[in-house]
Amino acid sequence: MAASTHTVTNQAPPLVGYDVFAADRALVEAVERHLDPGLLDEAHEELSLLGRTTGSAQVQEWGVLANENPPKLRTHDRYGNRVDEVDFHPAWHRLLGKGVSAGLTAAWSRPGGHLRRAAGFVVWSQAEAGHGCPLSMTHAAVPALRTDPALAALWEPLLTSTVYDQGLRPASQKAGVLFGMGMTEKQGGSDVRANRTEARPLAEDGTYELTGHKWFCSAPMSDGFLVLAQAPGGLTCFLVPRVLEDGTRNVFRIQRLKDKLGNKSNASSEVEFDGTWARRVGDEGRGVRTIIEMVAVTRLDCVLGAAAVMRQAVAQAVHHCTYREAFGGKLIDKPLMRNVLADLALESEAATTLAMRLAAAYDDGGEDERAFLRLAVPAAKYWVTKRCTPVAVEALECLGGNGYVEESGMPRLLRESPLNSIWEGAGNVQALDLLRAIQREPQALNAFLQEVGRARGADHRLDGAIKNLLGELADLDGIEGRGRRLAERVALVLQGSLLVRYAPPEVADAFCASRLGGDWGSAFGTLPHSLDLATVVERARPVS
Repeated sequence: MAASTHTVTNQAPPLVGYDVFAADRALVEAVERHLDPGLLDEAHEELSLLGRTTGSAQVQEWGVLANENPPKLRTHDRYGNRVDEVDFHPAWHRLLGKGVSAGLTAAWSRPGGHLRRAAGFVVWSQAEAGHGCPLSMTHAAVPALRTDPALAALWEPLLTSTVYDQGLRPASQKAGVLFGMGMTEKQGGSDVRANRTEARPLAEDGTYELTGHKWFCSAPMSDGFLVLAQAPGGLTCFLVPRVLEDGTRNVFRIQRLKDKLGNKSNASSEVEFDGTWARRVGDEGRGVRTIIEMVAVTRLDCVLGAAAVMRQAVAQAVHHCTYREAFGGKLIDKPLMRNVLADLALESEAATTLAMRLAAAYDDGGEDERAFLRLAVPAAKYWVTKRCTPVAVEALECLGGNGYVEESGMPRLLRESPLNSIWEGAGNVQALDLLRAIQREPQALNAFLQEVGRARGADHRLDGAIKNLLGELADLDGIEGRGRRLAERVALVLQGSLLVRYAPPEVADAFCASRLGGDWGSAFGTLPHSLDLATVVERARPVS
């Protein structure tokens, strides 16, 4: 007979068997706000289906298995032939296949595609983040390839396909393809103009032979890659297929896979080119300009990925505190814990609301929206991704010691949390990009000011923050040294303006009082006690 102390009580049940999309009120409202009403029923149906799949026990188990069984590099076959293949656990293929079939690489080919795809990416990334890299890169390759209509005609239908066609074969023999990207090199890092990979022109127009390396190459099992190399006319963008049209393998030597802090299921690699066949994309010497749209799209995905991590962390924390009892009552009813949960919920909702606003701007496609994105994307990438790690840490602490063990899933979220801040240009790169937009593109600043101006007069703390920001922008002395400060303030003002316009009054009031009004401490859980925090927490609670 078991001892009575081994009877398990006062533990939260697993957060499983629920609709991840429908339970996220901020995300649902953003879709309803920005999407054409004629598309809403279809979008709700597909996103709720994806949400139920994400919240299922089976898919959550796939996420665990993919992370517990990271990819393995196989450089040679049994006979000594170079193959340079990466083997993944079947769970990873299931996750990636479901992501492709759910349209997470198909935004460019359907109405409202970017918003619907962004919402799906936030939902599906909560199952497991590592397979999101090839989804993101494949999605983002489209605008770069469109600089060459012939290449776009060949590759875009395959990139936007909803068929996951596993295995390396010529693109003409596949129903769908995946793309990766290689920009950074050992000596340069984010300074891609320091790249030394050489591109030697071949006899056929537009074709080259590459010799060099990439220090970080994403998704090395992909069918094609966009890379930068030095051609006779300067730094240029190239398409490198893994398999040539005659069926032979291109020279794509995977030297090793990175042993990363988190994101374990994703194969990040180092590759060498040695007589590698490549096709030029865009003009010689215009490599950065050609690939920059791909980079901008992946930076938005970093914002979406960070929002997904934050949402899942907050959902787990609120769920745990809904059931866990201590000191005579439910944790969620304790004023101090309620303050912590509300503070976390504000950060998560602000991130989601901003990310979806950016996705909607891609669907609009107008000149003003493109100008708005030029400034808003680096600001959001800088700030939202940086807020992810402190949110994950505090949410883990809400579970106490239970959150520090692997079975809770919280350590995996914590290890994932810094990634989106580092990839696709870390904090300083984003701040510098923001400063370039402010100094060189007045239409970008005007579009931003018009956006936040739509909320002026609705909250005195927001109005004060806008005024202070304008003062900062009017003073260009030492502006580079103030780059991070400006990026933070731009992002906070933008988040505040969106929440004042769209969020419930309790959420907007709490955000403006703390993030813009200065009534906030240095840690989560320091919101003004006079606010309606119970309503903020209830809004964030996942209903299972």
